[in-house]
Amino acid sequence: MLKDFSVQSLFMGSLTAFVGFASSFAVVLHGLQAVGATDAQAASALTALSVSMGLCAIVLSTATKLPVSIAWSTPGAALLASAGAIEGGFPVAVGAFLVCAALIVVAGLFRPLGRAVAAIPAPLANAMLAGVLLGLCFAPVKAIGFDPLLGLPIIIAWIVVGAFKRLWAVPGALAAFVLVLALGVKVPDGALSSLEHSLLPSVELVTPVFTVAGLVSIALPLFIVTMASQNIPGIAVLKVHDYDPRPGPLFAVTGLFSLMSAPFGGHAVNLAAITAAMCAGQDAHPDPQRRYWAAIIAGIVYIILGLLAGAVTAFVALAPPILIEAVAGLALVGALSNSALNAFQKAESREAAAITFLVTASGVSFAGISGAFWGLIAGGLMMALSHGVQLLKR
Repeated sequence: MLKDFSVQSLFMGSLTAFVGFASSFAVVLHGLQAVGATDAQAASALTALSVSMGLCAIVLSTATKLPVSIAWSTPGAALLASAGAIEGGFPVAVGAFLVCAALIVVAGLFRPLGRAVAAIPAPLANAMLAGVLLGLCFAPVKAIGFDPLLGLPIIIAWIVVGAFKRLWAVPGALAAFVLVLALGVKVPDGALSSLEHSLLPSVELVTPVFTVAGLVSIALPLFIVTMASQNIPGIAVLKVHDYDPRPGPLFAVTGLFSLMSAPFGGHAVNLAAITAAMCAGQDAHPDPQRRYWAAIIAGIVYIILGLLAGAVTAFVALAPPILIEAVAGLALVGALSNSALNAFQKAESREAAAITFLVTASGVSFAGISGAFWGLIAGGLMMALSHGVQLLKR
């Protein structure tokens, strides 16, 4: 195994982990805080997620000799942000995370459930995701309205860096956020000393609470979004690069690592979709049989970054919340455009997708259940009605 290690894989694996963490941790942090996590609980969740991601990548890539990249569910975190606070607070959200993780395990082991998720019409799944992301993608504009001197540098950095290298656009925005925080935000007295204390990693165990509202508002939509937007595309990326993994075992293992992180606040661990191509492509190594080391290195770096999550969270907490929301929104612009394009591409499902998108994006909850669930139901009913009408016409 050591003979397959290369400096090229070392570089690409490190880059994968850095880009994966830096480009989306703001989304995850905002999503966790939206469903009631304190700063300490959010830091614990980031640590648990990063360590679980790293261990999962190391285990799967070592066992399969395939470049299996692992990530946290960025669309799932955006879903949490749109769902907002739930009755019962963060313990209810943690209960939902556990249910979601168990469903992912079952989907991997029980093929009919996996096929059922795959059978959800792609336009509706994409429309739901677009509706979830829309609110967060408004944040950069709101940041300018809050304070142009603070918001504009972040957006300009994203545009300028992205014009040269799209992959570095969000890290560029994150670097601008750090500069804005250091130079433009007045730090309260004593805040830096508390930042030093947070350098030591800490995790906080949350006793889960299981409710129907948590199941329907968080667990089920989180499961659907994670499977449809992360796990299934993650398999597709590997196949595009001429790897042929068995999806079921990979799904089940990511579900097990999600179960490990959930009691500490982690929402979901899954196959990477975007950064997966970095480890599976030629840049990781010319020999496809040796690229799995890039995913292993990425796993190791994720663990290191996870141990620093407390300091990251404490540092971010010094800034006005709208600024980190702006970074999160910029990180999701690409996902919003892709999901909207896929949602409205086919004319025959366009109305159903529009209804799913509008109900989800409204952010309105009914009976304590978030709009994401109702959007999928409303769009499904519209699609079924349209198909029924077409059959009658024949």
